[in-house]
Amino acid sequence: MGNNGKKITVTAVNRNTLSKQVMESIVHLLTSGQLKSGDKLPTEIELMEILGVSRPVLREALSSLEALGIVTRKTREGTFFNSKVSSQPFSIMLALAYDNLPAIVEARIVLELGLITMAAEKINDEQLKVLKQTIDDIENCRDENYGEIDVEFHRTIALAAKNPITEGMVDALLIAHRKINDEIKVRERQRTVQYHKAIYNALEKRDPIEAFRQMYAHLDFVRKKVLS
Repeated sequence: MGNNGKKITVTAVNRNTLSKQVMESIVHLLTSGQLKSGDKLPTEIELMEILGVSRPVLREALSSLEALGIVTRKTREGTFFNSKVSSQPFSIMLALAYDNLPAIVEARIVLELGLITMAAEKINDEQLKVLKQTIDDIENCRDENYGEIDVEFHRTIALAAKNPITEGMVDALLIAHRKINDEIKVRERQRTVQYHKAIYNALEKRDPIEAFRQMYAHLDFVRKKVLS
């Protein structure tokens, strides 16, 4: 209660919120032009003083930025913005929305639906072979730990689009994919195989419309699963 007797309410600041704010502040050094790709960030002690946060909060933020491909931490050298980060704006946007799961899911849908239509026109026999192998590997998996095989399936499709601009988005797309995978508590292996086979068949026929339709069905299923 204040001196005037009025009740006041404030939003509690938790560690996750602080970490997210630190991430945004560090990314701002890049987007504002104060630093550029390849530049070294201030030391941890300097960042702690500038941002007014503890070492654990700062390190949590840096770990998240490193996982997103925004920074690289080198032992005894310091932390650097990745040299290619300026050519990967999607990675920066992902960093700023890393705790917004609905936005990440939607972004993945937008990217993958565009990529698969181009992949249907350009995919080669070797890439189709890779896709078929991932489907077989998931189908024969003895447990539900097939997340990285699933990632390889989608990575192969993204690269099959053979576009130098969208290739800069692939790493961020896969990070989004892994983020979504982490939210899936119960996997349905046979459903995954069913969706992947339908996508594969459309790509094998070089049918972009059918490939789009099957990929949307798959990603819409994933969206409902992780956001329910």
